[in-house]
Amino acid sequence: MASGGSLHHPPALQGRISVTVDELIRLRNKARGFSFLPRQPVHSVLAGRHASRLRGRGLNFEELRPYYPGDDTRTIDWNATARLRDPFVRVYTEERDRTVLLLVDQRLSMFFGSRRATKSVAAAEVAAASAWRVTSLGDRIGAIVFGDTETATIKPRARDAGAMNVIDAVAKASQDLPGRIGERTRPEALNEALRRAQPLLKHDGLLCLITDAAGSDEETVERVTALTAHNDVLGVFVYDPLEADLPPVGSAFVTEGDRKIEVDTLSSALRGRFTQAFEKRRRTIERFSRQRSIPVLPIRADLDPVDQLRDLLGRRMTASVREHAPREARREARREARS
Repeated sequence: MASGGSLHHPPALQGRISVTVDELIRLRNKARGFSFLPRQPVHSVLAGRHASRLRGRGLNFEELRPYYPGDDTRTIDWNATARLRDPFVRVYTEERDRTVLLLVDQRLSMFFGSRRATKSVAAAEVAAASAWRVTSLGDRIGAIVFGDTETATIKPRARDAGAMNVIDAVAKASQDLPGRIGERTRPEALNEALRRAQPLLKHDGLLCLITDAAGSDEETVERVTALTAHNDVLGVFVYDPLEADLPPVGSAFVTEGDRKIEVDTLSSALRGRFTQAFEKRRRTIERFSRQRSIPVLPIRADLDPVDQLRDLLGRRMTASVREHAPREARREARREARS
């Protein structure tokens, strides 16, 4: 049994199936308390609580200057020190205007939900909150919003204009989904979106892939691996709890593309196959994230996505991390905490 598609419940149990521009704009006030800065040790439940660290913005060389007590010894320029007979350090300034690119999945496999909202709505909310947060910190935001047949490419821009371009595209794709019921889903659209991402991320950028990972295969691994050579990659795995544990609610209609069947959810064999399909997809993501040291954030569609982002990304550094962090990283952490 396919894990994507739609499960039809009585109207009282149904949640939001699409999202509007106004709803995504209102998330601006909630997009606080988390960031994609390198100071965050990201703990992914799917990665067995394995701590991964984002590289963050790049550094530009500014000057050589004499070493002062307390300087980080890792910044000593040993060639200059040997030549000048005194210790010198290399001073860097942090690159501003970092590029963050969102890949937002709005395929029919995302049009699935049991409570509160569909996965496609949750993905749209994650994208909007991320766009507002990224631009508030001075970085540029862009997006590739992909469905089964149409893909919108939004070139990275800074400030409110960048966030609004992303929100407009995400809202349009979300509102188009209900009208696509009956069409066939295209798993290969995920890899096509990754191909479009490569020219937009040259180096030191961040790719945030917001998807349910339907259709991921060896090509997906190759393309994400290529992007990690010069950029950071963060996965946001959007799922509905019904996919992980189908409840025995009796007869229900399940649709995927133009196929529609009535199933008896009281069947333990059927529920077992449904759970196995989800577990296979989850294990693939878990293995991939461990092997490539890519953080993966699990986001449930039935809970507020922004609250989940804040919980997963908003943790403060532990004492041991602070103790070993460079001074500039600590200053950046304090600046971020104040914001």
